[in-house]
Amino acid sequence: MTTSKSRSIAFLGTGLMGAPMARRLLHAGFAVTVWNRNHAKAQELAGDGAVVADTPAAAVEGASVVFTMLTDGTAVEDVLFKQGAAEALDTGAVVIDSSSIAPDAAREHSSKLAERGIAHLDAPVSGGVVGAAAGTLAIMAGGDAKLIEELADVFAPLGRVTHVGPSGCGQLAKLGNQQIVAITIGAVAEAMLLVEAGGGSREAFRRAIRGGFAESRILDVHGQRMVDRDFGIAGPSKLQLKDLNNIIATADGLALALPLTQAVRAEFAEFVEHGGGETDHSGLLLQLEQKNLRSSKG
Repeated sequence: MTTSKSRSIAFLGTGLMGAPMARRLLHAGFAVTVWNRNHAKAQELAGDGAVVADTPAAAVEGASVVFTMLTDGTAVEDVLFKQGAAEALDTGAVVIDSSSIAPDAAREHSSKLAERGIAHLDAPVSGGVVGAAAGTLAIMAGGDAKLIEELADVFAPLGRVTHVGPSGCGQLAKLGNQQIVAITIGAVAEAMLLVEAGGGSREAFRRAIRGGFAESRILDVHGQRMVDRDFGIAGPSKLQLKDLNNIIATADGLALALPLTQAVRAEFAEFVEHGGGETDHSGLLLQLEQKNLRSSKG
């Protein structure tokens, strides 16, 4: 297998997360070819030294490592197997899927690629756009542990990689991560509603509990967004809902009851249905405020 900076990397999907990840690889000295459905987003990386391809198949030609960072399992399936990327890959290449998709879909993709002599790792990430830009992502990898070790130089510019089990387990770990994120966002939002309804300050409340048992990255980052009411689009709620739907489907297949996840999923579903899909998931506060407003009027 090719080693170090002699690796040729293709990066398919250069959106909010993919662009800073590809930029990290470029700045680490790797040759990177990029593709994105919206060509302009891929073209933005040309100034960092990326070669911009017009199609997924053209992007992966000659690549030893291919990253995919796409919206969902359907998009990954389309790019790999319908738009010709898998056919264009050389035997012995490795596909690292950093998209957040269902574990079953990841296993299916791995099996189909193996038939072509192509290795596969499901390696979704956590840490958001800030972590992607800083190279501090938490990378949860499913697949061959030895292969993950061999690709240490590729993962290093992106963050900390942990092998969590066989194929599909990276996606399972990401689903678990998203459970904690969604439920904690809901808990922080509800607590702020409670304090403010009783006459307290949500800003002072957040400061008061910092460093206690309720401390978390969610309280730090998303709690501040709730205080500022500056939600933005960093982590779109429609993607949080997609992950929650995958969690529920996976849990059903494992005969698990997840009542807290079910409850927060219902709130995100309503938020997205009423136009909050592009709003950062910290905007769940808006959904809970509206629900209480409707209740008071009823």
